[in-house]
Amino acid sequence: MAMISRRSFMSGFSAVGASCLLAPHSRANSQLPFLRATASTAQLTPEGYPSTSVWAFSSDGAATIPGPEIRIKAGERVQRTLMNELPQSTAVHWHGIRIDNAMDGAAPLTQAPVETGATFDYDFVCPDPGTYWYHSHNRSREQVARGLAGSLIVEDVEPWLGLPGAATREITLVLDDWLLNEDGSIVEGRWDDLHAAAHAGRMGNTATVNGQSFPHFGLRPRERVRLRTINVATDRIMPISLPGLSPRLIALDGHPVTPRDVEIVELAPAQRADIVIDAPVSASTQIGLMLDTGRSNQVEMAAFQIEGEPVEVAQEPVRPLPSWKTLAAPDLSSAKMEPLRIEGGAMRGMDEAMYHGKTMGFRELTSHGMAWAFNGVAHGMDDPMFEASLGRTVLMELSNRSAFPHGIHVHGHHFTILTRNGLSDPNKDVRDTVLIGADEVVEIAFVADNPGKWMIHCHMLSHQASGMMGWFKVA
Repeated sequence: MAMISRRSFMSGFSAVGASCLLAPHSRANSQLPFLRATASTAQLTPEGYPSTSVWAFSSDGAATIPGPEIRIKAGERVQRTLMNELPQSTAVHWHGIRIDNAMDGAAPLTQAPVETGATFDYDFVCPDPGTYWYHSHNRSREQVARGLAGSLIVEDVEPWLGLPGAATREITLVLDDWLLNEDGSIVEGRWDDLHAAAHAGRMGNTATVNGQSFPHFGLRPRERVRLRTINVATDRIMPISLPGLSPRLIALDGHPVTPRDVEIVELAPAQRADIVIDAPVSASTQIGLMLDTGRSNQVEMAAFQIEGEPVEVAQEPVRPLPSWKTLAAPDLSSAKMEPLRIEGGAMRGMDEAMYHGKTMGFRELTSHGMAWAFNGVAHGMDDPMFEASLGRTVLMELSNRSAFPHGIHVHGHHFTILTRNGLSDPNKDVRDTVLIGADEVVEIAFVADNPGKWMIHCHMLSHQASGMMGWFKVA
């Protein structure tokens, strides 16, 4: 199905190709706030259309899409008791946080899945300010698609909002992509769709921002606002634009960047971007948040309504965010070299790969639901891809030999993007998830300073489930 645009929604769902768009572990401490994973309903389609049955997180009140925003300051603790009220086991991954390994929520590697009716205590420090999120990390291609995701905002200890050149306030924008039937229900029975998994993944036909179709946000004339944008879709890459709002990028995956003008910000699933916008001078103007769905086609995901009295401030150059001051710089002179070869998928396939200790041809692999491999191993959770000594720099060459892009996520660490296709990356951005296009080669480096077992996988969750999953050990 095609992504539903604002104009076409009222006339029904279009039929264009989707390419357009361990034992239960319970150790609860009753003193911690609850984070419930439960069944609920949400109004994902416009008012007047049917609501949707979802799985969602809740804290004190009703479950919401997205889940309740968790907001703390850098250096503070997040403490939540997960209570699983779902018909499946689950776990919570705190995406992008350089976290204690036991708290990473990467079932079954770092903890057993939390069974129905069981609980698990998460208690960890968030060392770095930035925009993060949390989501299910057990059968995640289904559970995240049903709604199990929420924002985690770690505020700067040093003040930034309100200073000269900074924004006066901020808005969190959780971008999502749903595959819905005409009655508003989620399309069932396709969670293990290998055809979709071997291509770009399970694409939706309905876009939401903060759980709503086409929401409106008010801006005063001349107001400067920080947008914290998060792509929580399971598979859809979201190139977004903000025409008429002079967007400047100030952070990627939580890490500050030197402010720079951007026309389109491309967000792979799980990636985040902090963007400063300036509202125009004239009131009674409406400006869209646009999603580029390909072939020069754009869908309006949300709108900004310029209204009210102008903000009387001098529009100075955008003020950079404070530096993290906690991330060790890679030492490339003694780096441990580790390749990551990506193979498989439709239109390319692969001759063979190892799966559960047996070498199989591509046809046999697909009979087991596998279509992708890292370094010749599909879903390689039996043994680590590599081991790194604590404090050693790891230099990884990510080589995408497939016909599709992939968003590669490294747990527990942030890395520096060094090169693309042999050319030095001019920005040397620091990220936890990198988008690598078909036939691209990307070099990244990070200091393995967080001990434990850490997953590395494609965050197109259909790709992850069908083979693009592995792990490494730091000790």
